[in-house]
Amino acid sequence: MSKLAGLCLLAGILVAGLIFPAAGGLGALSNQVSAAVPEMARQLLNTPAPQVTQVTAADGSPIATLYDQYRLPARYEDISDPMKAAVLSIEDRNFFSEGAMNPRAVVRAVLNNAGGGSTQGASTITQQYVKNYLINVLDRNDAKSQEEDRSDTMARKLREAQLAVIVDRSQSKQQILANYLNVVSYGNQTYGVGAAARYYFGETPDKLSIAQSAMLAGMVNNPSRYNPYTYPQETLQRRNVVIDAMAAAKSITPEQAAAAKGEALGVQPEKSAPPASCYAAAPDSGFLCDYAVDYLEKAGLSQEQIKSGGYTIQTTLDPRISRAAKDAADRRVPSTQQGVANPFVIVKPGQSSHDVVAMVSNRSYGTDAHAGETSYNQPANVSVPFGAGSVFKLFTTAAAMEKGTAGLSTPLPNPGAQCFPVPGSRSCATVHNDGGYPNPIPLRDALATSPNVAFTDLELRTGMPDVIATAAKLGLRQTMRTNMHGDSPGPAPDGASVPSTYTQPQDQFNQGNIAFTLGFSPFSPLELTNVAATLADHGRWCPPNPIKQVTDRYGTPVPIAQQPCEQVVPPGLANTLVQGLGNDVKPGGTSAESAQAARWTRPTAAKTGTTQDNESVAFLGITNSYAATSVVYADGSHPGTICATNPPVIQNGCKGAFGGTIAAPTFYDALGQVLGGQPAQPLPPADPKYLAAR
Repeated sequence: MSKLAGLCLLAGILVAGLIFPAAGGLGALSNQVSAAVPEMARQLLNTPAPQVTQVTAADGSPIATLYDQYRLPARYEDISDPMKAAVLSIEDRNFFSEGAMNPRAVVRAVLNNAGGGSTQGASTITQQYVKNYLINVLDRNDAKSQEEDRSDTMARKLREAQLAVIVDRSQSKQQILANYLNVVSYGNQTYGVGAAARYYFGETPDKLSIAQSAMLAGMVNNPSRYNPYTYPQETLQRRNVVIDAMAAAKSITPEQAAAAKGEALGVQPEKSAPPASCYAAAPDSGFLCDYAVDYLEKAGLSQEQIKSGGYTIQTTLDPRISRAAKDAADRRVPSTQQGVANPFVIVKPGQSSHDVVAMVSNRSYGTDAHAGETSYNQPANVSVPFGAGSVFKLFTTAAAMEKGTAGLSTPLPNPGAQCFPVPGSRSCATVHNDGGYPNPIPLRDALATSPNVAFTDLELRTGMPDVIATAAKLGLRQTMRTNMHGDSPGPAPDGASVPSTYTQPQDQFNQGNIAFTLGFSPFSPLELTNVAATLADHGRWCPPNPIKQVTDRYGTPVPIAQQPCEQVVPPGLANTLVQGLGNDVKPGGTSAESAQAARWTRPTAAKTGTTQDNESVAFLGITNSYAATSVVYADGSHPGTICATNPPVIQNGCKGAFGGTIAAPTFYDALGQVLGGQPAQPLPPADPKYLAAR
């Protein structure tokens, strides 16, 4: 009898010490623990649990999920009564009638443990909530703190008890129970009852049955041991224990219990939680998803915030346009075609934004190279190592028009070949025209037929610094800032001085290379598309924007820092250049044959490009307020000439492909579907100020 009395006294002292440490005579330990509790309580009450971030298209259709913990939060009223009853019956039957601590449970645990019985806990739901919140939320990225959260020490118990008392005084019982059910682990990377209901049963938490609820409530004790996929029999037995507890607590009738125990586990076929990255996006949306996440990180949202914040990231992706773009790229170059890529980007400039509506490639965004996937963002990054060829001649044209060196009607000297002085060198580099051209040739005609000599001469007369600066301000911003490493990105004219290794940014490197206007420099297809968008937007540059709106877990819009739009060239200049690019699709232009084959009749500003060894070809187009760029380039480990075959292949010595014959059809195919029966829009009229040299 005296032993029992002593144990009861010990239990009473322990309870008092847990709730009021000083009263328990725990001295320095209680003071040490108590000093840390207020800040921990503040964090616990104010730090939301990680939630899944949803990435969607502009119309709200889902693209991907991003998360650190797969958790779909549920409100108290959205959790089924059987689920609430199941967890209370097995974990804390007196939860609604007692406080943060359960003195009788503490005494029972002390007596049982001291008497040599099986170890029993004394934790209430509130205490378990605190413990799980520390492990799964506050300390989830700190292994050492998590170890302390799980330790069987008096310091941990004191801290947990004090925090439980604070929570009990700050939140209603309904809040605490819902928070507990939303924070605990259910195994298989799944946290919270909402995600568990979806993962195991394909249900929402309000639809969970008695048997389903009992299984989930039983798993909380040990998610690994009671995993229905790896230990189905143990899980079934544990579920039935919970059902019996529900019946004992009179939460269900004996008849309901018998019926529930007769059911199979009924879980879905084994699967993992939804992929937590843009790799899970559909083939037409993975690259834009990846670009949107990168864009938000650069705007100030950390990766941790994005993956745990429960945001809804509504992108600018237009599903109809994106599917058409992807289908067109795949038709031109099959996704599994070795060594040949076809990134394709469409941007729609608007009142205050250049929205990226499609960003695709014949490759899909993923990690399975055998299936034609790539984890490198070909459309967005500075990814095309061989250049855009003669597309870069539009930068020379824009700079010359702005400086007054030439206008759209200005005749340009254009001999068949010419040796041009190399800046900073006593040597000259010989540039050849590919075929016969008039000499002189009007700038408007030169844009359509693309003679090399005329544009190299115009580049040097205008001044390379101005040409390179124009490329950057029109849109090649990250492209020109990219540091170059290793071998030269492409061929230079005969005699041009190209160092074998270099580390300066492209804008510095290109200052001494007259081949810039011939387009040998690596570039970003997205940025080149945004150049077209700048011209279509009457000379106004805006950052290529993938974000329509971001809202937090409560539906509140999140402001996203964005570079302001800039008027980078006069509207008259941009309109005149767009008008000047309008002959490329007409008879005699470099993409006329492809346009005719596609029955393309819309007014279109366009420029094609082909690098010297046909390792990269490009097409830039503007029509009906859309700007787009299609690039076909050698993306394998052994690049070579892209052959003019269908589909294109890599084979040195073959007849090389050109931008007008290989890259342009992707544009005509996709935009033809997108625009359908929409009326054609005329190109803007030229400004007389930019028709002649000044």
